Amino acid sequence: MYGPFGRLVLAFLFSLTLSLSASAETVAETVRNWGLTGSWSRDCSLKPGKNQNTLLTYEVMPDERVVHRRDFGDSADENEVVGAQVSGDGMLNLRVFFPNFKQTRDYGLMKQPDGTLRTMYNHDQKGEYSIRDGVFTANGNQTAALHKCR
Repeated sequence: MYGPFGRLVLAFLFSLTLSLSASAETVAETVRNWGLTGSWSRDCSLKPGKNQNTLLTYEVMPDERVVHRRDFGDSADENEVVGAQVSGDGMLNLRVFFPNFKQTRDYGLMKQPDGTLRTMYNHDQKGEYSIRDGVFTANGNQTAALHKCR
């Protein structure tokens, strides 16, 4: 019963276990490998706040935590990225905890052919979307392309 077929099943299960553990990355590894680290903005030549220009920065800290900083010009915050994974279509799916709002939000970023990125969705833990399919739910406007600044 455990002849060649049994060895084949064991070999398959062993290779499956290796491939699953090899694909399990930390949040920091996922963010680095996808190319998100650094600063992003609609227009890197403008200071944050001017023309509603927000500067977003993703940084891997020495302890391997990933922080998401938002600079609005007159205010700023720093929030921890607590989850990150890349889906089959190449979208980076992030989970960020915003302690000031006592809220965790999930959002997806997609690289564009020109090297920019766009937010494709953003929702809270109740499933209430502020962005769906790259469009703001409040006004129907498309999300902006963000350029890598540094």
